[in-house]
This record gives sequence, C-alpha cells and structure tokens, in this order.
Amino acid sequence: MCSIIGFTSRELTAQSVREYFDRTVSRGPDATRMAELDGAVLGFHRLSIMGLDERGMQPFYLGGNAVVCNGELYGFRQLREELSAKYSFKSESDCEIILPLYREYGLEMFSKLDAEFAMVIYDGQTRELIAARDPIGIRPLYYGYYSDGSIMFASEAKNLVGLCDKIMPFPPGHYYAGGKFVRYADLTTVTEYVHDDIDTVCAKIREKLIAGVEKRLDADAPLGFLLSGGLDSSLVCAISAKLLGKKIRTFAIGMDLDPIDLKYAREVAEFIGSEHMEVTMTRDEVLASLEEVIAMLGTYDITTIRASMGMYLCCKAIHEKTDVRVLLTGEISDELFGYKYTDFAPSPEEFQHEAKKRVDELHMYDVLRADRCISVNSLEARVPFGDLDFVRYVMSIDPAMKMNTYDMGKYLLRRAFEKDGILPDDILWRQKAAFSDAVGHSMVDDLKAYAESVYTDEQFEQGCKKYDFAVPFTKESLLYRDIFEKYYPGQAPMVKDFWMPNKTWPGCDVNDPSARVLKNYGASGK
Repeated sequence: MCSIIGFTSRELTAQSVREYFDRTVSRGPDATRMAELDGAVLGFHRLSIMGLDERGMQPFYLGGNAVVCNGELYGFRQLREELSAKYSFKSESDCEIILPLYREYGLEMFSKLDAEFAMVIYDGQTRELIAARDPIGIRPLYYGYYSDGSIMFASEAKNLVGLCDKIMPFPPGHYYAGGKFVRYADLTTVTEYVHDDIDTVCAKIREKLIAGVEKRLDADAPLGFLLSGGLDSSLVCAISAKLLGKKIRTFAIGMDLDPIDLKYAREVAEFIGSEHMEVTMTRDEVLASLEEVIAMLGTYDITTIRASMGMYLCCKAIHEKTDVRVLLTGEISDELFGYKYTDFAPSPEEFQHEAKKRVDELHMYDVLRADRCISVNSLEARVPFGDLDFVRYVMSIDPAMKMNTYDMGKYLLRRAFEKDGILPDDILWRQKAAFSDAVGHSMVDDLKAYAESVYTDEQFEQGCKKYDFAVPFTKESLLYRDIFEKYYPGQAPMVKDFWMPNKTWPGCDVNDPSARVLKNYGASGK
C-alpha cells in the first residue's frame, strides 16, 4: 500500500497539511514526499513493493505534469516496453507509466488499465487535479471540499477530518476532471447474460481466476497469503503454490477457546506444503483492540468491525514477526457467487440484483476491511477475485446458474476446480462459514456481551435517538457508532448503511448480520 493526498487550496500549504497526511503514514512508512506545484500540492507516503530503490519514489513527473498513485498496474512491463519507443523510464515502478499513458490517451487512459489503483494527476497545462479510482474501489480514495470551495483528495477519510466538513468515498470506476465525476467503467450492469453450458462456465471461471492470481504474484517484496481454511482463501493459496512451484507462506488466526477455521487452515497448509503460521487471539485482546480497529476502519458497520478483529490481529502479527510485505486474500468471492443468505433469493433476477448491489458497495465494506487491516500494518493487499476480467465474466453468467439449486453454495466455483486435485475434497466442498464466526463463535458473543455491559436499556434507547442516519438498532451497533463519532464526527454518510442480509427476502428478516442466525447455517460453523 501507499498513501496519497492532493489539493489545490491556496490557503493551505504542504507543511500545514502534513500532520493530517501523517495520520496514514503506516500505509507508506518507507519514505514521504510533499511536492508543491503551481497551484497544487501532491503528497506521497511510500511502501516499496515494485521498484524498491529510491528511483521509484513519487510523485513522478513528465513535462509539467505530476502524479501520485497507490496502485498495482498489472501487465505494466509490456505497456512500458510499448511506450519506451517515445519515453524513457528511470525506475522499475509500475506507476511510472501513468503520465506517458495520460499524454497518449488523456482521460481515456483509465478504461485501459488492468489495475487496482487510486491516483491524483496534476495537469500542468490546466493547473488542475484529475483523480481516479479503480472499478471496484480496491484501493481507497476519499474527497471533500475545503472552506474555500476547493476539492481535496486523500487515501483515507482520517486525512480529511478537520479539513473538510463533509467527507465522502470517491466513487469506484470514476474519474474526476473539470469539476465533475465521470464513470469510465461499470462491471456490474449486465445487458446480456452469457448462456454457456455449465462445463464451459466452470472452465472459464477456472481459467480467469488462475490468470487473476498469477498477475498478483508479481512483486519485488516478499509475498504471504491469508488462509482461513474456507474455499476462497484456500483456492488462492493452492493456485499460487502450484503457479510458483515452491513453498508459500500462509497465515491463519482463531480464538484461543473455540477456533473453527484454524483446523481447516492447517489441513490446507499441510496439503499444499506451505510454511504456515497460526495466530490465536483472546477475549481481552479483542476488546482492547476494538476502539483502535474502529478508528482505523472509519466505519460503524457491525459486520465489517467483527470481521476486522481477526484480520487486524493476524496482520499485526505478520508485520511484527515476518518480513512479508504483500498479502493475497480471498475477498470478493462471496459477492459474486453468493453468501449463506443469498440461498433465500426468491428469483434469479433478485440474486443478480443483490450481487450487483454488493459489488458496487464493496468499497464500503469487505474491501475497506481488507485494505485497512492490512495497510495499517504496513502491508499491501492483493485480491485475485477482484480481477476485472474475472468479475466481468462472473457477473455476466446467467444468474439462474449461480443460484444455490445444488445444495451447495458457490457450486460453480467448486466444480471449476474439482478435477485439479489442488485441495482436499472436504475443503473444496466445505460449507461456507463467515470469517467473523469462523475465528470462533465466542468472539462475536464477547463483543455483544461487552456492549450489553456498556449501556442500560434506557441508555440504549436514549443513545439511539442521537442519530438520524443509519440509526443503531442493538447495543453493539450503538457502541460502534459512538466510537466512530469520536474519530469521524458527523461523517456517518460515508457508509451507505449497515451491511445486512436482504430483509425483504423470506428467512432474512433478522437483526444480526451473522449467518449463525439464519436457519440454513447448519454445519457451517463446525
């Protein structure tokens, strides 16, 4: 990861904004640069992943233009080779190709990128800033307006707290230029479904996921893999081990009392022959980390916070005990192939609509969780299931085929790899268990019990009345919201709402996001 900031206010200087920018120095602890341009400032905290020497430090310049980018541009070596006929390059950094691409293609450049990124470009001719974010929002970017009306961009909302009255997430798949936001990519609006037969669909899922993993193994810094023992992370690890042809490093976490995931992660690690590290966490560690995690995340959402506890503590241990700098994860599979609650989808059209909603909003929930938990520990996240080609194809599959009519969630993904032999059958066909549950049911129970101890029933009732947006509905949700407001006062609309199952569906009208409250949870938590 890295951290970026950009603004044009004449009332602010690089020095006056530095303390706000340094709130995210953990994203890029290797080096910092604040560049004062004609009418603008660009800032960059660097985490060295590609092109590790100082020549890869940003901003990059070309003529009167400059750019800061937190991103990974896949296939950049081929692009650089094509551009090298006209441009010379000083570093091995993938992001150095951005300004030559901008000179060649202008704003059309963004739709040509196979990348996860957030960037701010200073155009020396117009003396304006242009910003853009990848189509899923895997890399974070926020914006707000300073008191003089000028726009400000930064990697995280915490950079803008105290500078902007209203802070909002930069919309994924958009660029900002000439004072307006323009959508350059839409992965989830499907006008015509693919009607391939099931064997063809599974073959393409397999091919495209392997390609997505392979791209993300390219790094000049040491690689690691988060392994929960569930289908998604296990597939990423197994595919990676096969592609690399060597022992990979895997990491898993669970509660000390009742870990569910650890035994499955250990089974996968032994099967693929990885160098495996287990982390355990206690009730006291979870509760002691709660406020820090909410401040780090910038959300009050129940699901996101619960799922972040284990991920944060696991990444903290990786940062403290290893030299790993890049982590591959299994996020985004659920949104594409379905959760436990999407088993209740009343029709293929409803299933597709839900998938579209979830992918469009990912940057506020699971993707936000993975980014913050990993980056706050000075690591970089890579998400193979977020590969653009993979997402486009899975979204285009006839939703009738993706619905759980097989008595097994994510059937297409499982079937796609059933002949490869890269995972044990009991892992490949293991029922879905949510990460916040599978680290150990006691963790969620501990959080709920702690919230009960903080508020009386009367205090809960009065506390909820303080809020007129995303109103808390349990003591746990009130606790998270109150902590959130300490660090992000008045910024609740940054998050659309609470992540919850679709309450309009039969069987999903619940007041807790845990799959444990659904009647189809079954053997998921064993």
